[in-house]
Amino acid sequence: MSKVLSSYKEALRVAEELSADFAATAVERDRKGGTPKKEKDAIRQSGLLNFFIAKELGGTGGTWAQLLTIIGKISRADSSLGHLYAFHNYQLATVRLFGSKKQWTALHKSTVENGWFWGNALNQIRKDVVATQKADGNYEWNGVKNFATGSKDSDYLTITGSENTVEGKTLVAAIPTNRKGVIINDDWDNIGQRQTDSGTLVFENVIVNKSEILSDPGPLSTPFSTARALIGQLIFANLFLSIAQGAYKEAVNHIRGKETKPWLASLAPSAQKDPFILRHIGELWVKLEGARLLTAKANAQIDPLWQKAENLSEQERGEFAISAAAARVAATQVGLELTSRIFEALGSRATTSALGFDRFWRNLRTQTLHDPIDYKIYALGDFVLNGTLPTPTFYS
Repeated sequence: MSKVLSSYKEALRVAEELSADFAATAVERDRKGGTPKKEKDAIRQSGLLNFFIAKELGGTGGTWAQLLTIIGKISRADSSLGHLYAFHNYQLATVRLFGSKKQWTALHKSTVENGWFWGNALNQIRKDVVATQKADGNYEWNGVKNFATGSKDSDYLTITGSENTVEGKTLVAAIPTNRKGVIINDDWDNIGQRQTDSGTLVFENVIVNKSEILSDPGPLSTPFSTARALIGQLIFANLFLSIAQGAYKEAVNHIRGKETKPWLASLAPSAQKDPFILRHIGELWVKLEGARLLTAKANAQIDPLWQKAENLSEQERGEFAISAAAARVAATQVGLELTSRIFEALGSRATTSALGFDRFWRNLRTQTLHDPIDYKIYALGDFVLNGTLPTPTFYS
């Protein structure tokens, strides 16, 4: 039985302690890349993996709003680790949304009992994995998935493949990571989110039992099951906001620490009094606060939606989709501007690699391309002008 935290208050304390440790090595680990094994094990041992799981299944029984706060704390210190922790919980939500009660309760309970850290191979952009049903009713999975975040050093995976039929129905399953034929490549080498292990995963004749297919109700089958995409959008909004907040906090502390000097033409006695630096810091605060409020609004809506479960209506689902999209767009746009423009306040000395200020922009630029915000903005405009709610997909 893995550790279980008794309350949200305890979870916040643990998250604060972990975040302080993660922040101390974030710049060095960003340069190194690869799997953050030590840090993932610290999360395993902390009890945070069980926070979102219901009390009756052995977990802490935390809410979505509480969980997103914890994700934010970790992400402000190190967005790769925040991303991995968020995706662990995203997969727990996936089995709840797509699987039968018997399936998801067993998987949640086993997560607590065995201390599982979840990863995924669910990228739906490329349909390169084929699932062929055999005579015994089980499936054989073959193909390659990219952007398999958290798959390396995970214990359990959610996976997706296209059924080898004319219709090519999408199948989602949950299997142990060590299943024979699952090959996780060590090939994630992008400019940002360098410790998320989001590289490729190969299926070579992987046998997936029929009982492991999440088909009741299955993906995109009910308003509640389609809420998975919205939870993902909200997770990303919180992740992006946290990266921007982390960059802003470090920049302010850097200026306060007298590391930034006023320009030679300035009449100000210090950088803290320089009118142009004050302008940058003030304007960025306003924009950051706007994104925070939009994200907080969406965060407050998710628990009532989750509690409705199978009673969730298409209208309610659609209204939440608008809030999640607005938060995602704001966090993306403000985050990208802030993590670039902050250098105008910090000055040239802040570009030294030792400080690692560039990691904030690189992390955001990498992850904000997960799915284009142009289509989120289009959906928002269509809603405002035409009253059209977003069409449910794996990304909207």
